Amino acid sequence: MSGTYTHKFDTEAYKGDVTIHTGLFIVGGGSIEVKSLTATGKVVTSLSVGTKKDVDLAVDAALKAYKTTWGLRCPGSERGKLINKLADLIEKHIDKFAALEALDVGKVFKNAKYMDITGAISTFRYYAGWADKVQGKTIETRDTKFAYIRHEPYGVVGQIVPWNFPMPALATGNTIILKPSEITPLSALKLADLINEAGFPPGVVNIVNGYGHTVGQAITERPQIQKVAFTGSTLTGRKVPKASAETNLKVVTLELGGKSPTVIFDDAALDQSVQWASIGQACSADSRIFVQEGIYDAFLAKFTEVARGLARNTGDPFTSGTEHGPQVFQLQFDRVINYIDIGKPHGAKVHIGGERHGTEGFFIKPTIFTECSPSMRISQEEIFRPVSTITMFKTEEEAIEMANNTVYGLACHIFTQNISRGIRVAHALEAGSAWVNSAQTTEPSVPLEATSSPVLDASWENMPSIRIFLLIVGTPLATVFIRLPFQIYPSQRCPYQH
Repeated sequence: MSGTYTHKFDTEAYKGDVTIHTGLFIVGGGSIEVKSLTATGKVVTSLSVGTKKDVDLAVDAALKAYKTTWGLRCPGSERGKLINKLADLIEKHIDKFAALEALDVGKVFKNAKYMDITGAISTFRYYAGWADKVQGKTIETRDTKFAYIRHEPYGVVGQIVPWNFPMPALATGNTIILKPSEITPLSALKLADLINEAGFPPGVVNIVNGYGHTVGQAITERPQIQKVAFTGSTLTGRKVPKASAETNLKVVTLELGGKSPTVIFDDAALDQSVQWASIGQACSADSRIFVQEGIYDAFLAKFTEVARGLARNTGDPFTSGTEHGPQVFQLQFDRVINYIDIGKPHGAKVHIGGERHGTEGFFIKPTIFTECSPSMRISQEEIFRPVSTITMFKTEEEAIEMANNTVYGLACHIFTQNISRGIRVAHALEAGSAWVNSAQTTEPSVPLEATSSPVLDASWENMPSIRIFLLIVGTPLATVFIRLPFQIYPSQRCPYQH
């Protein structure tokens, strides 16, 4: 790893210098321009860009580490100590990571700090605790023999991670080749320094910057890599199992987006449902909102005020009071604007927003479409917005039918004070993860699941990226989060509780 770049932050949210190495976490050549999202997309710095040859070097390093200093050669208790130490180091430098995320991705500083980075720390700590608790099973057969099952690491695992959540999580026994998004590599490169400082053996984690068609493709094709976890677009995701099938049939985990429904019934706590409904760049975000006719007008009025508030507080992610940042880069900005233009002539009504915010940067006004039909493209295709569609429904059965009218099966959200109905609808909706009276509040100990296309084998993988439990089961899981209706008084609330 050669060369460094120091960014001098002088912002309201963070003041200080952050230094990252600009090379690969092995060897590299060439460069990638990293652009700032906070203003006009200006170039921040250039980083080394990897090639297929660099992936080969990373695989060699990872295999050597797996066979000599990691995997079954390193006790789980020792792996747990190192992962915990890494979590402590991230926590020590949490403001630096949040600043890099705000600079690199355009996320609001406080959201990056208290959601993304804090979540990464919690995940590291949770799986550090599991490192020495992966156990097997003895099976009695007959009096002349016995059999036993043991869970073994995959070996070398490829991680191709997205731009909106670029923090990886290290799990037990495997060595990692990580390709961060070429759009947002800074936090991953900062993590490399902490991996060294924590004392991980060389080759356990390898970070190769680069483009999908070179570094990403090489990771999916290299036969010594036993597993690949990919999060990204459906178009690219289709290529990953194809490459696996044509090489060593490596295990593949895909998480390719969502068009998650939110179903709000007449008896829902209106203010609560309005505050949980979101407008953001996340695959599980509730981009399709179905509201029962009895509270449709009231919900729309309140949600409109939320959108207006976000519009008033759109701007620099480092500025106090900012609630809504920019799209991540020019291509995504153009894509969202194009979807807004597609929705207008097909009968959907732009209730608010629907255009650029300001004259500089990749800012888009929070947009609400009404009078939408389930068949419209803006109702069917992932926009990764700030765009929501709101549709009225009459009956529970109608809501379920409309909500399930999608190829996606990642997440869903239900708001009702009738807990029996909440559970019933959560089970009826075709989504791997369901929230009742909340949205997108996750825990490291709870799997994030997905059903249907375009997600493949996502169990235990969305947060930690490499599953702890390697047992292959014949039925997929489904996760349901229930927010309890009773009041918790401030003196009783855990400071870390959502």
